[in-house]
Amino acid sequence: MATVVTSNWASQSVLVLNRLYMAVHIVNVRRAICLLFRDLAEVIHVESGRYANYDFSSWQEISQLKIAIEEQDPEDDWLHSINFAIQVPRIIRLLSYDKVPRLGLRFNRRNVFARDSNRCQYCGKRFPTSELSLDHVRPRSRGGTMCWENIVCCCVACNARKGGRTPDEARMHLVQRPARPKQSPLLQGKLRNPRYESWKSFLSEAYWNVDLK
Repeated sequence: MATVVTSNWASQSVLVLNRLYMAVHIVNVRRAICLLFRDLAEVIHVESGRYANYDFSSWQEISQLKIAIEEQDPEDDWLHSINFAIQVPRIIRLLSYDKVPRLGLRFNRRNVFARDSNRCQYCGKRFPTSELSLDHVRPRSRGGTMCWENIVCCCVACNARKGGRTPDEARMHLVQRPARPKQSPLLQGKLRNPRYESWKSFLSEAYWNVDLK
């Protein structure tokens, strides 16, 4: 099944539910379409607070109908192959996976960058991840630990300027005090995007932290 995504597929995501309708993963569009095509998952489409289930074939038919009657929402994304076009689903449900979500928030580079919105916490400028590093607010040489409350996103220039000193010693001020997020920073970023409004029907901030794959 050769497909081409009309938008930037690498930036789009699909929420994955287990068979019990519990959110367990977030995957990219290509992975989601493969699961649907192999009949390992179905589309869950949410509209006006209600949801409907579609297998790959019926989702194709719905997509073709939308094209025929020109009911394509500006927030929708589409895949085009040689023979057909299909709307990119926002949510899919695995048909034979019962495991529950993994609890806890991973402390890693990607989540720190997401928490700080790719913004250097000293100069306040945003950078691509390739131009960012992690900085110990309290240096390791002073007993600083590797934890949410002592690690910030930092550009290379500010990291070099600060060196092994504290911010006060380097006369540098933090944009915000680092803290452990209450929820996955990557997930929070997705939920601010109107494209993923339907995800909120299946996510609970009190219970689930979803790992990005």
